[in-house]
Amino acid sequence: MGSHLAEYLVANGVEVQGTLRPGGSRANLCAFEGALTLYEVDLTDAAGVCQVVAEARPDQVFHLAAQASVARSWQDPAQTMSANIFGQLNVLEALVGAELQPAVLVVGSSEEYGHPRPEELPIKETNPLRPSDPYSVSKVAQDFMGYQYFAGLGLPCVRVRPFNHIGPRQSDSFVTASFARQIAEAEAGLREAVVKVGNLEAQRDFTDVRDVVRAYRLALLKGEPGEVYNLGSGRMVPVQRILDFYLSQARVSIQVEQDPARTRPADVPAVVCDATKLREATGWEPRIPLEQTLTDILNYWREKVTKGKG
Repeated sequence: MGSHLAEYLVANGVEVQGTLRPGGSRANLCAFEGALTLYEVDLTDAAGVCQVVAEARPDQVFHLAAQASVARSWQDPAQTMSANIFGQLNVLEALVGAELQPAVLVVGSSEEYGHPRPEELPIKETNPLRPSDPYSVSKVAQDFMGYQYFAGLGLPCVRVRPFNHIGPRQSDSFVTASFARQIAEAEAGLREAVVKVGNLEAQRDFTDVRDVVRAYRLALLKGEPGEVYNLGSGRMVPVQRILDFYLSQARVSIQVEQDPARTRPADVPAVVCDATKLREATGWEPRIPLEQTLTDILNYWREKVTKGKG
C-alpha cells in the first residue's frame, strides 16, 4: 500500500517524504525511489519519530504503517498492539509537539465491524463495532485515537475504514496473493501443482490498491476532519470465485487442497461495504475491474518467481 500511494503522489506532483523501518526492503520503490525522501525509523521509537517529524514538517500525513495480518495478530497480539497503537500515538504526539497542524489520514479497517449480521449489510459507518481479533482491536484504537486528537487537540484527522484491498506487491499472507504465488510457483516447477486454501465460502469486498490510494488522497483533501469514511467497491465476492479465476488462468493443471492452518479462528462469513458517504464527499468511484486486478497480481508473481528462479 505504501509504495502504491507514494508512486501515485509522485506522479501527481506531490513532494513525498516517507518512513521505512530500519533495514526494511526498498524493492517496491525501485522505479521511483529517487523521487522520494526516505527516513529509516521504527515508529515505536518516540524520539526517532519526533526527530523525523521535526525535519520533514509535513503538510499532509498518510499514516499507513501497521502490522496488517489478522493471522499474525493471533500469534503475537502484543507486537500488533505495540506497532499499531503506539506507532500511531508517537506520530500524532510528534506532530502536536512540533506545533504542526497537517491534515492526517488515519487508516482503520473493515475488520473493526467484526461479525456483521445479515440485516446489517451493506456495512455503513454507523454499524456497531465488534472487533473479534487482536488486529481489529488495534484498528479500533487507532480509529478512535484519530478522533480523540481531532476533538481534544484540534488536529485535523480524517479516518477511513478500508475493506479488502488487493493488488500487485501485496504480501502472500493475504488470500489473492497467496493463490497467485502458489500458481506461479507451480507453473515454474518450483512446487507441486497444488494450491492450498482456507475458507472458500467467505465473501469479501475487494478493491484494487490503485483505486484505494486515489480514495485516500481524496479523503484527505475533501473529507471532513473528525469524520470516518468506509472505503470499498460495494460488491461482495466469494473467495471461491477468486480461486476459480486463477485456476482458469493457470498454465498447468492445478489441484486444490484444504489447509486448516489457513483458516482464521474467528472468520467472518460475509462482508460488503456501503461507501456512499465517501462517494458523496469526494466523488470517488473504483475504476479497475476485479478481473484486471487479479490478472495483474498473477503476472506480478509470475515475474517475481521467474526472477527468483534465475
